[in-house]
Amino acid sequence: MNRYVAFLRGINVSGHHKVPMADLRKEMEKLNFEKVITILNSGNIIFDSARDDVKSLEKIVSDHFEKTFGFPIPTIIRKSETIYHLLDKDPFKDILLTKDIRLYVSFLQEDVKTDLQLPWVNDNNAFKIIGKIDKTIISVLDLSITKTPKGMEALERYFGKQITTRNWNTIKRIEKKLEINS
Repeated sequence: MNRYVAFLRGINVSGHHKVPMADLRKEMEKLNFEKVITILNSGNIIFDSARDDVKSLEKIVSDHFEKTFGFPIPTIIRKSETIYHLLDKDPFKDILLTKDIRLYVSFLQEDVKTDLQLPWVNDNNAFKIIGKIDKTIISVLDLSITKTPKGMEALERYFGKQITTRNWNTIKRIEKKLEINS
């Protein structure tokens, strides 16, 4: 049995595309996934499956959710080992944390090649893309510089729309759930 984390894009954001986590759990169980756990309200799901093909799982889940909820729900899935690998690398270890610093990881569906030189910093120095690990973009936002960040727009411009972003604290919460329920 393989353990996975599904990251859903675009649900429960600013009151749009509302999907209760209990409904997501129920629908995942209908697909015969086991040990289904949701984390937070932003569409993070841990589950077990005997299937080994991540691309196939992404399509199955995304297609099922679109039929069930009536709108597209792009789904990016990572094996639990990939999440552990990311956490072990601790990509933010050299970042000085303040109350205004936000740490983000953005998961790409495909490994997008770009000419963007990393690290990359936007014009006002508020948003930095500090690295890329496999199909994961590592970025930092400084809210002391701007209250209206354009970080996600920059990520989509350079890496495309098949991407979903999570706060590093969310990834750490996922790690705790992976450890408890493995």
